[in-house]
Formats: sequence, C-alpha cells, structure tokens
Amino acid sequence: MNFTQFWYLPLSVHSFFILVVLFFVVFVLLPLRLVKYAYEQLGVSPAGAVLLLFASLIGSYINIPLAVISQGTAMTNQAAGFFGMHYQGASATDWGGTVLAINVGGAVIPVILSAYLLTRWQLWLKGLLATVVVAAICYWFSSLIPGVGIAVPAFVPATAAIFAALILLRERPAPLAYIAGSLGTLIGADLLNFDKLAHLQAPIVSIGGAGTFDGIFVTGIVAVLITSIPARWHEIGSRSPFGGST
Repeated sequence: MNFTQFWYLPLSVHSFFILVVLFFVVFVLLPLRLVKYAYEQLGVSPAGAVLLLFASLIGSYINIPLAVISQGTAMTNQAAGFFGMHYQGASATDWGGTVLAINVGGAVIPVILSAYLLTRWQLWLKGLLATVVVAAICYWFSSLIPGVGIAVPAFVPATAAIFAALILLRERPAPLAYIAGSLGTLIGADLLNFDKLAHLQAPIVSIGGAGTFDGIFVTGIVAVLITSIPARWHEIGSRSPFGGST
C-alpha cells in the first residue's frame, strides 16, 4: 500500500502560490505591532503563529486515508476553477473507487488549534453559536465539483467568522473568529455534504482538502488580523486620557 498516493496539492500551483505569498506577507509584517498584537489576542506567539501557518501549508499536501466510500469509477487528475481559485483533484489510488481522507493542513491542525482555543478561553457557548452561523453560511455557498470535492468561496468563511465574532465577543474576537471560521467551514462545507461525497466520482475526497483548504487558511490570517483591529482601538481608547475609562 503506497500512502504517497494521498500526497498532492489541493490547489493548482498558481493558486497555492497565492497562499504562499500571503504567508510571507504576514511573516514580513510580524514585527509590526498590529500583527504581533493580533496573534497575542489569539493566544499564540508570533513565532508560534508562523509555525502553525507554515505547518498548514505543508500539511495541505498530506491526506490521511480513512475509508473507501464508493466503488464507482473515479475521474482522475481533474482540475476546476471556482471563484478565482483553481483546485486539483487526485490521481487514482490502489484503494479503488472513492476514498474518504482527512487533510492535515486543512483539518487536523485547525481542529487541534480550535480545541485549544475553546479550552483556553472557555468559549464553549459562543464558540458553538458562531460555528453554527458560519457552518450554515458555508453550507449555503458550497458547491459540488465532480472529480475534486466540495468547494466554498475562499472569502466566505473569513467574512462570516469576522461578523459572528465581532457580534458575539467584541473584547477578544480573534480566537472566536478562528474557531468559527475553521470548524464552521469543515462542518458546513464538508460534513453537512457528507452524503454527496460518494457521488463526486473523485479518487479522493478529503475533509479540509481541495475546495475548503484555501478558505480555512485565509481565515487563519485575515479573520484574526481584522478582528484584532477594533479590539486594539478599544484598548488604546481605554488608556487614552480622552477615553471613557477611569
């Protein structure tokens, strides 16, 4: 059994390069106070944030096979564009049919970090509410891509997570935005469409892989940075002699 069959990029080289550039932009900006503050709000050091983002990029290449969910004929090496991003399907595997897998960078790492943030900040109720909202939105916007998987526009999870986090937790929205954006995407786009996965005729359908990885990765950067801006302004205002605090 050759597990390297499950090692492939979920995006085209061009689309993956966009995410790599986004990663390096954040890496270059890390010395800036806002970015440092953003990841402090998340509860992760700047160095830890870079390591997690880099691990997500590398981990997107690795899928862990779970089970064969269909014995039908699969379409191999399919490529498809969706809302500006281009996804790449897998080649055939010696497992036969359609194999259900889980992506390390798009599912395993985000789920572990989300569980850590839920526990650290005790966001159980608000985390549940925000995740349900984002999951519903991602499910609404999700689309089936034959031969590839389930796709959701990359900007949808981050946008939904930002608004949900700012409404439910204005003081420290960054952890909630990450939790809702990551778990909401996995649940809404992948798990709620589980009954459709076997009919996609893809060699591998990966939870957190092609179609959803980009949305989860962008959420990890954009949602945290944007939700931290108003929190930073609020903190600065409270320290100002003209602020409302005493």
